[in-house]
Amino acid sequence: MPARTPILASNVADKLIALGTQIRAHRKALRVSAASAAEATGMSRVTLHRIENGEPSVTMGAYLNFMEVLGMNFGIIKPNDLPAGAEHKGWIPARIRIADYPQLKQLTWQVHGTDELTPVEALNIYERNWRHVDEQALATHERELIDALRLGFSKGNELV
Repeated sequence: MPARTPILASNVADKLIALGTQIRAHRKALRVSAASAAEATGMSRVTLHRIENGEPSVTMGAYLNFMEVLGMNFGIIKPNDLPAGAEHKGWIPARIRIADYPQLKQLTWQVHGTDELTPVEALNIYERNWRHVDEQALATHERELIDALRLGFSKGNELV
């Protein structure tokens, strides 16, 4: 049974349709039949057809697997291709090392038994204790982390 179609914003749906159209055009330009492409990816022809129609219920892995077989690049920027100094700007790490952020380290003096926090835990600590943060002493990378955490996890009640 196929996955249920998620509810998408219209611009996201349009992007998926455009991606499917590009995939189909590339497959046709290579003169690869749908049956051959499906066999090469280990997917059914029906899944291939759904990818080429830009259906959102198809997994991202299926899209990428099919694109790989066709030799297509998804357009993901590799860390080596980023401009100098931009490798972490706006990114939120999965685990935040307390020692890497001096102000966070001062705020977490009572935390024992761990050297890392989840992004939500870090944001909560910054928000609860913002009055104790020396904003002039914030390093650039710590300010960027706080901004990314606020944008990613704050629900409009920003204290930071």
